[in-house]
Amino acid sequence: MASWVTTFLLLFSFTISVACNEELKAVQRARFGLLQGGRWARSSLRLHGLNLVDSGYVGEALGDCVKLYEESESRLTRLLSGETRNCDDARTWLSSALASHRTCLDGLEGKGIAEAPLARNLTVWLSEALALYAEHKESDTDAEKEVQPTLQPSQNEVMLAEWSPKTSKADIVVAKDGSGNHMTINEAVAALTRMVHKRTQRVVVYVKSGIYHEKVEIGKNLNNVMFVGDGVDKTIITADRNVHDGATTPSSATFGVSGDGFWAKDITFENRAGPDKHQAVAMRVSSDLSVFYRCSFKGYQDTLYVHSNRQFFRDCHVYGTIDFIFGNAAVVFQNCDIYVRKPMKRQSNMITAQGRDIPDEPTGISVQGSRVLSSPEFTTVKGSFKSFLGRPWKRYSRAVFLETDLDGLIDPRGWTEWSGNYGLSTLYYGEYNNSGDGASTKERVKWPGFHVLNGAEDAMPFTVSRFIQGEKWIPASGVPFSPGI
Repeated sequence: MASWVTTFLLLFSFTISVACNEELKAVQRARFGLLQGGRWARSSLRLHGLNLVDSGYVGEALGDCVKLYEESESRLTRLLSGETRNCDDARTWLSSALASHRTCLDGLEGKGIAEAPLARNLTVWLSEALALYAEHKESDTDAEKEVQPTLQPSQNEVMLAEWSPKTSKADIVVAKDGSGNHMTINEAVAALTRMVHKRTQRVVVYVKSGIYHEKVEIGKNLNNVMFVGDGVDKTIITADRNVHDGATTPSSATFGVSGDGFWAKDITFENRAGPDKHQAVAMRVSSDLSVFYRCSFKGYQDTLYVHSNRQFFRDCHVYGTIDFIFGNAAVVFQNCDIYVRKPMKRQSNMITAQGRDIPDEPTGISVQGSRVLSSPEFTTVKGSFKSFLGRPWKRYSRAVFLETDLDGLIDPRGWTEWSGNYGLSTLYYGEYNNSGDGASTKERVKWPGFHVLNGAEDAMPFTVSRFIQGEKWIPASGVPFSPGI
């Protein structure tokens, strides 16, 4: 008997070892492709006589590629280093890399630039690595290992929810009246870049009341940064870059954050380009384990770009018209107000446009315990426009609305097409226990991918605890959340 058990354990250990080796080899191939992609993008910039700092609209697509590939390569390097053996981390970061690769290719296509020679191979390598981690997820002995924030809070660190300018101290203060360390946010980010590597605790940037006309980027090396303001519509960060005038969708963002563990509270992020400028992003987020609390995001088309990785929004406001919550993150919105604005003539409103490209990606948009409302200027005319919960940006698009109050502005069909039958049988759209005049599912679309979720067990996979493993990293912020249904 003992001999049989020993043999079984050896075979099991061997199987796990082979599986791990297969996964790591797949990640190594994907990392190689990302490195090659980044080198190609940089050499293409030089070929066009451009650089990352001053590339102009023509080179912005290539500049996006450089940044996206470098961010992704950095995460896969962490995965290969053994820093984490968590399957959720692996799947999240591989999916993020695939989203970044797709974003690069979409941007190049939009500017008429030929894609990198390795582009198709990289798509295959990332997809293969994701498939392997998905296959071994259930048997992964480390699958239950806790998700670790990129920085552990110290005993003296103030939580995001508790931070107050009256009782708490910031590392950097931005004030337009000169009463702080800096008068602009970009000056503060430059100072942050110089100091962040010297810190063992989270760096707090306090932005006092005022309207800051700036485009801000929090780069991949600026981890564990916390931005706090004086309140929604008091501290406002605004710009007007947009695709119509030549920007790429990612580079149109007023505020972009790539560094992991980003927290923000009491700030309005705005893109004021207007509906006639089409895609114009207010906030772009690819920060893993990021938290937004009591913030507002204002724009029209493509307001909030939840690009990739795990994100949580609590007590926030989001304003827009077309695809105004979009991207390929694993993201949960709780107790948020989603305001549908007045679009241009002959347009319809679509709240979500989720970008899941293959079924092995652990991504999607989950709206729970929130409210879908008409903005003040839309209320009197909402009957003249059609408004939908979402449409499939990519083939395996996934979005759910759970326990949310839906205003009567929502069309009885609920959801709408992207183009013909694209994605209708492969997407996953779900609704569970919603309320309000727009919540009836009797006339909803009859697509194979649409689901009315009948029980809490069907909705649980899209909750904070299951979808983004939030119980293991949100508590450090002190922000309230509901782990389940």
